[in-house]
Amino acid sequence: MTAAQRVLTRRTIATYAIGSLGTGGFATLPGLVLVFYLTDTLGIAALAAGFLVTLAKVWDVIIDPVIGAHSDRSLAARGSRRPFMVLGSIALPVFFILTFAVPAGIGPVASGLWVLIAFLITATAFSLFQVPYIALPAELADGYDQRTKLISARVVVLTIAILLFGAGAPEIRDSFADEHTGYLVMAVVAGVVIGLGMLVSSFVAPRGLTAEVARVSILDTYRAGIAALRRSQPLRALLFTFLLQGLATGMMLAGAQYVATWVLGTGVTILFVALIAPAVIFAPGWALVAARVGKERAFRLASLLFGLAALVMVLQVWMPGEWIYAPVALAGAAYAGMQSLPMSMLPDVISHDAHEQGVGSAGTFGGVWTAGETTGMALGATVLTIVLAASGYLESVGGQVVVQPPGAIVGIVFSFSVVPAVIIAASLWSFSRYPLRRADIDQLSERINS
Repeated sequence: MTAAQRVLTRRTIATYAIGSLGTGGFATLPGLVLVFYLTDTLGIAALAAGFLVTLAKVWDVIIDPVIGAHSDRSLAARGSRRPFMVLGSIALPVFFILTFAVPAGIGPVASGLWVLIAFLITATAFSLFQVPYIALPAELADGYDQRTKLISARVVVLTIAILLFGAGAPEIRDSFADEHTGYLVMAVVAGVVIGLGMLVSSFVAPRGLTAEVARVSILDTYRAGIAALRRSQPLRALLFTFLLQGLATGMMLAGAQYVATWVLGTGVTILFVALIAPAVIFAPGWALVAARVGKERAFRLASLLFGLAALVMVLQVWMPGEWIYAPVALAGAAYAGMQSLPMSMLPDVISHDAHEQGVGSAGTFGGVWTAGETTGMALGATVLTIVLAASGYLESVGGQVVVQPPGAIVGIVFSFSVVPAVIIAASLWSFSRYPLRRADIDQLSERINS
């Protein structure tokens, strides 16, 4: 199928977007509750909890480029990336449920090993779907605006999924008196919904495409990923920016439960709704802003708003209260743009590289991108646990009552405000090196279709 033959239909948009019900759920729920589950239900120390989550994410970084290269080979051999996506969709719910099925009373060490092994396999299953899924927009849509339209629909579903899982899953968990039972039921419901969303979306992967991809070893896979980073300045700039922003948002996501519990003294649902509901509302608006001023300027604006909103929240140290919901809502509105706009730029980067090199490497780019995104989110949880440990946070097992020292409360607030704001500022410096603009992509599309 050539670029000129591709038509972006409503059915294609809807089927692709529904995949973000799964990716949004999996990106949100472990980030929101897994560290808290480890420290406040299984009694694992904060640093150890951070290490376990980070180790699982490091494994993601290792396997994502391999999956990306094999996804390209599947496209060359079978004309589709679909088999990888279906396999990941089926395997993920099983091992996601096992992650939160740790029996009560087996001790912190055994509990930590259980979670580590189950979550490693879960993360692998997710990568089998996510890496090809990230590569698909370059094969489904042409041009600057069509890709923005496709990704914008995906982000609407993504933000709805984040709201659904972030607000609904803790409510399911908290409806049970026994914490272990609550987490298990939550995992069953969430795992099934995540898997179904991913499975449905797997069938949007085109079949009968042609691609020229050489058979490569695992070592060659990493070399291909490194080569992609070396040759593509747009990929380096965009990926490092997204990694830093993943670090900032991952830190805030993992810290939300701690802020709700120890600063506000409430459940996490209200705080999470305040963050994500504006993202759902404003997600389509960022596509309109991008159409008017360009994706790059719109992205800078969204990032600035998010950073300022995060910085204001440091006042919770001295004036804790419900006023926090206002800057959280502003951050949520900005977050929609921070998610949708870089992901709509990535297909532009992939097409630009394919034109320059004369061969498609969408799977490799998707693997590198997913590895970078995973690294950012993983480091967010890591940095959070370092701050918690340094500020004297006290871990506990299910049902145990503890009182956190004042320093731990300050650490929680700083990890939700000042530190993310500084990281967002660094990401804007990185993005200043991104070179592609609308004219570049439109000219490229004209050349391809001529």
